[in-house]
Amino acid sequence: MRGLILWFSLVGIGWCENPPAEPALPTPDPAGPQWADQAVWYQIFPERFRNGDPKNDPTASYIGAPQSIHNKWRISQWTREWYALADWEQDLSPNVYDNLHYRRYGGDFQGIMDRLDYLKDLGVTAIYCNPVFAAPSHHKYDALVFHHMDPFFGPDPVADLALLNHASADPSTWTWSAADKLFLELVRQAHARGIKVIIDGVFNHTATGFFAFADIREKQRDSKYKDWYTILSWADPESQSRRKFDWAGWDGHKSLPEFSEVTGPQGRKTLHPEVKAYIFAITKRWMDPNGDGDPSDGIDGWRLDVAEKVGDGFWEEWNDLVKSINPRAYTTAEIWGDASAYLLRTKFDAAMNYHAFAIPIKGGLIDGTLPVREFVRTMEDRRAKYSPERFARMMNLFDSHDTDRFASMIVNRDRTYYGNPDMFAYDASVTAKNTDQPYMVRKPDATDRKLQRMITLFQVAYPGAPYLYYGTEAGMWGADDPDDRMPMVWADLKFEPQTLSPSGQNKRNDDVNFDAPLHAYHREALALRRSYPALQDGTMAMIGAENSSRMFAFARKGAETILAVFNRHTDPQTFTFRFGTTDGSEPPLLEPFFISSGTTSDATVKQAQGKVSVTLPGLTGALLQQK
Repeated sequence: MRGLILWFSLVGIGWCENPPAEPALPTPDPAGPQWADQAVWYQIFPERFRNGDPKNDPTASYIGAPQSIHNKWRISQWTREWYALADWEQDLSPNVYDNLHYRRYGGDFQGIMDRLDYLKDLGVTAIYCNPVFAAPSHHKYDALVFHHMDPFFGPDPVADLALLNHASADPSTWTWSAADKLFLELVRQAHARGIKVIIDGVFNHTATGFFAFADIREKQRDSKYKDWYTILSWADPESQSRRKFDWAGWDGHKSLPEFSEVTGPQGRKTLHPEVKAYIFAITKRWMDPNGDGDPSDGIDGWRLDVAEKVGDGFWEEWNDLVKSINPRAYTTAEIWGDASAYLLRTKFDAAMNYHAFAIPIKGGLIDGTLPVREFVRTMEDRRAKYSPERFARMMNLFDSHDTDRFASMIVNRDRTYYGNPDMFAYDASVTAKNTDQPYMVRKPDATDRKLQRMITLFQVAYPGAPYLYYGTEAGMWGADDPDDRMPMVWADLKFEPQTLSPSGQNKRNDDVNFDAPLHAYHREALALRRSYPALQDGTMAMIGAENSSRMFAFARKGAETILAVFNRHTDPQTFTFRFGTTDGSEPPLLEPFFISSGTTSDATVKQAQGKVSVTLPGLTGALLQQK
């Protein structure tokens, strides 16, 4: 017998050799927002998605660019080569990584609205936007306020900046800025297309320019906000020691002062009551803008940054508030480790699925350093920690603004320093200095794209909600932050080729323009979730895995039964398993109806006497159904 041979009946699938102990499923949790179970997620980094209104482009003073370059600083050309330095950048440093955080490309709310039809056509049903509140950085995790959108995302930044000068924690003083109004129009237009919108909540830290911290810095102990942050020492120039003002910053970064916490009920940590009151107020503001009890004109939920850095007691109360405003709202936490117990005690609906999806896929399917059987076991063991209802709404991502782009992970899958099966690589500007195996910033080749298509099909077929980081479908690649935040490639723009590399590698000539065939593939693959409901809510059963051929298969059973078969080997391979009915009669024939290579004739299926053999080309996946 070649590897595992398994019996699949119409009532279930089981291991025939050394069956693993059945894991005890967690107690089923509440149904949660059902729309999230069928969601196709698309993450947007607003500053880099689309410049819809050049009249509102950021200024050098707002972003904190050095005074020496204010006169020369300009918005970066959207289609310019990424590693090429503008005149003002050359004046600052010859190292591109010293300059990138001062670049702005002018992405805004109008640009997102202009491309909502593109997203709908792609099959996207839910958008997650990185932080959109007023902040000087390109990433906006350093907010100045939470109750106003960034002035340069809207049509009147001059007037909106004036509002920021009068920011306070008192909701009775709040008005709607031009950017606020445009954001709500974006939400309205997305809803009209059947697309949900969630935004990033960063409730652990702010910028030093945040209105409350700025008041503390000026007035010290006399500030009405003095209890909002973890202050380590107050300024005392009159004392003999001349103590300086000092505070705790997120992860040690003084530019990101942390909100203070207190001990709440049952000894659980929560944010200071005044901070909590402000965050509760802005939560209501964006979820029910009219304050009329009808949340249909507000956002559909939140993604919460560094959630584990905020006390569990706060999140439990906050999630209760969110559900009281909109029972169908969705909340998801940024959790990199096992999130199963965390979600239950904090009441989040889901998490960004790094631990039970992205990380094992990197080891098993991208790097290939995990043997196929170990990969399958890892995936299933981690999935079993969640109820089926919970896992269905997990965000099944490959990459994000915090990782290498998916395509560049694939390009670098054989890097010795990179191939750790249980983590992502970090900071290509550092790893690129490895002279033996430098990080490759090149464009993916045909083999890389073949593997990308196969893994994308796995994402579509596996339980959980498919999740795309902007531009993945258009062919974008890039190393970790900041190279994962290049401007979105659009079919109506002509981009300069990439000829430069950050570490002095040989010159190249990579075409970075919109990849129409790859986009068409993603559009077709994502449509499978709508056409075959079993891929959304069908039960999951693993058929088996074989290390020698590097093939594996699983089934999704709902209104129909669909078999998914994958070949991670670079050469054609055959996988055999038993397939029969409970009464012993010959089952209906199986036939491929979708294959990642694009041609169903590339898959060969032989079926006789209760056995099925599926032959696939290398780096290929296929979906099969009964005739």
